[in-house]
Amino acid sequence: MSGTSGSAPPPTRGGPPPAIDLSELAAHAPDGLAVVDEDGLFVQLNSAAVVLCARPVDDLIGMRAPFELASGFSADSLGLLDDGATEQICTWAPAAGVHREFAYRTRPLPQAPGRTVVAFRDVGAERHRQRRVAAIARSSVKMASEGSITATLDALAREVLQADALAGVQILTLDESGAGLQIMGSAGFRCWPDFFERLMQCRERGATLEMIEAFERREPVVVPDRWDMIQRDPAWEPMHDYHAELEWGWFASVPIVIRGRPAGILNAFFAPGQVVGQRNLEFLLAMAEQAAVAIDYAALLQNERELARREERQRLARDLHDSIVQQVFSIGMQAKSMEVLAARGASVPAESVRRVADEVGLLAKTVLADLRTMVHELRPSSSTQLGLAEAVRALAESTTNRTGLRFSLSVRRTFDEVPPDMAEDVYRIVAEAIHNVVKHAEAGHVTIRIGIREHALTVSVADDGRGIRKARAEGGREAGGGYGLTSMRERAARWGGTVRVRPRAVGGTSVRAVVPLPRAWAAPDPDSDTGAEVSTS
Repeated sequence: MSGTSGSAPPPTRGGPPPAIDLSELAAHAPDGLAVVDEDGLFVQLNSAAVVLCARPVDDLIGMRAPFELASGFSADSLGLLDDGATEQICTWAPAAGVHREFAYRTRPLPQAPGRTVVAFRDVGAERHRQRRVAAIARSSVKMASEGSITATLDALAREVLQADALAGVQILTLDESGAGLQIMGSAGFRCWPDFFERLMQCRERGATLEMIEAFERREPVVVPDRWDMIQRDPAWEPMHDYHAELEWGWFASVPIVIRGRPAGILNAFFAPGQVVGQRNLEFLLAMAEQAAVAIDYAALLQNERELARREERQRLARDLHDSIVQQVFSIGMQAKSMEVLAARGASVPAESVRRVADEVGLLAKTVLADLRTMVHELRPSSSTQLGLAEAVRALAESTTNRTGLRFSLSVRRTFDEVPPDMAEDVYRIVAEAIHNVVKHAEAGHVTIRIGIREHALTVSVADDGRGIRKARAEGGREAGGGYGLTSMRERAARWGGTVRVRPRAVGGTSVRAVVPLPRAWAAPDPDSDTGAEVSTS
């Protein structure tokens, strides 16, 4: 009995591939695919779309889709007749506190009028990373542009809040005593002046302060569902009203460390439904480093200002001793001479009395002039009240009235937009240069020029005096290179500028300061130069 094998013949080599079911391919595509009807409701979704939307498919069918589609969904109105459909971004919230960002493209279905197919993918993590990088970059810029440490840390707190869509952010630093913490930057919460005192009350009642633990251990702390825990704990009663201002869940506290020592804390209050992951913590640590740089810079700047004040007081003491104290002593001696002459009675020659009186009058006039100069130099608001050019002009006129020194002042444009602190430093550079001319140069004329060149504020003070002398010792340091010249250079260096002191070829000395201007300043138009040279004599 014969029979045939039941096996199928082998496939022919080189034959056409088996046909692919496109509907099956769409069902298992890696990106989400959805069909939306003319009312914007989900009609059909593939497996990837269901996973991305994080809801059961039965819940999704008939639910409004998050995609923006033009009215009528016609190919003409959507502008999608070609294959270059522009990718758009939308937000999807499948549950309370959960947000996803989809990048999507749309195309009408010609075979199903009124319906549109949407291809979409989750780009939340990528866009979140971009927002964090941008927040770090913006905070670096704001550290240089904000006027105070409080404004800087407030701006930094807002960047953290917005980048991670948090409920609230606090930045606390050590207070002046170094024994307590104070809120120096915040976003979301109102400012409570007695925040730290209330916090210490909670600690005395037995509450565990995770932020203090993070500060003392210099390690981040993350606490899930912290808001519920605090609201249920009677030890936290002094802070219940404060924490109840916002709705939040998880809590993270990151130490702010400067050169190995704790200097503050960055507290993050996460919105309900948010979970603190490794990337959240890395971002908070990066922003805590930004806060540390800002705090450290503010402390260094404050120390620099204190040092400048001390040195200014020392210089004032030296000037008082070198001029006014000695002159007042001379007045006292002359008064004593008058007393001796008066004791002689009628035999005193009138010429002797007149000579002593003239000397006393001259000394008194000199003392008054020196005092007026010191008062003028010590007025901190002169340049900000009058404007830089007018303040320098007033200084030149005052010096002329006091000493007889003649000035020529050339101003190349108005300087109303120069930052007040920069104007003050430039004014002080000019004042110090004039002071040195009066004290050392034996000059008769001084030329001051103020202008803009290559996006920098330039100031020069040139005199026709005896000129500077080179010191043979100390590596050829310029004479007069003590406090006065050091102060001028430090003021310019604060803005990235320089000061150069050089002898002039025609005799005398030239002091030239160049200070870069903020980038917001436009370069001056040479044809619109409104500067004029004014002489005082």
